[in-house]
Amino acid sequence: MSLQNQSELHIAFYNKAIKIGSLSKMISDYLNTDLSTLKLDGTEDINIYFLGDIIRQSSFLAPYIKKINQEVFSEQRYHYANNIKLLTKKLLINCKRLENCNSDGSEFLSILKTELRRFNIIQKKWLLTI
Repeated sequence: MSLQNQSELHIAFYNKAIKIGSLSKMISDYLNTDLSTLKLDGTEDINIYFLGDIIRQSSFLAPYIKKINQEVFSEQRYHYANNIKLLTKKLLINCKRLENCNSDGSEFLSILKTELRRFNIIQKKWLLTI
């Protein structure tokens, strides 16, 4: 793979991470209004915590990608790459959990899941370059 292709792949991977982060924030803002209301028995919806998890996990993707490029030692690169894999796996799990929540905006999660699948495809190619 040429150097230009590697840098293009890195840019595409980084941009996809940024897109996932902003998309998850928008989805969280939309779902937050439905999930923040108390139930009739006075308890809160447990799914609201998954919204925070999605924002937190997606916000770490782009900084980890940056750290990999700045890191000199390959051990640390693979450590961050493994963290990215785990974060995307957790994001998909939390999306599946939220799809079953009582909200009219839960169908937007399929968009996020699609972006995460595309991210995984780029990630597999990108891992070969680090």
